[in-house]
Amino acid sequence: MADNSGDSASNNDQSVPEQDLLLPIANVGRIMKQNLPANAKVSKESKETMQECVSEFICFVTEEASERCRREKRKILSGDDICGAMQTLGFDNYAGTMKRYLEKYRQSEGGRANQE
Repeated sequence: MADNSGDSASNNDQSVPEQDLLLPIANVGRIMKQNLPANAKVSKESKETMQECVSEFICFVTEEASERCRREKRKILSGDDICGAMQTLGFDNYAGTMKRYLEKYRQSEGGRANQE
């Protein structure tokens, strides 16, 4: 029998390759290029750095939202939980923008449900 007492990662963490935990680099590069002049180029290193940063940010916010759900004994994490986590973590400017987006998204989804 193998001794796993020294392993700090859970079995789920061990079975998922690190690359699968990151946003697709092509998408990250596309988003970066949208905010640059047409003739600008983005290095592979820049894309990889941004890929790691945004993936870590998403995990950070999601973990805070997940903790909120655990405290409230809920199993479903909602957009409101994400907005609340962003405020708790001090990202008030982003939380406000996210709340507005969430409201518009819900309105558009409501319109689609009424059309079906």
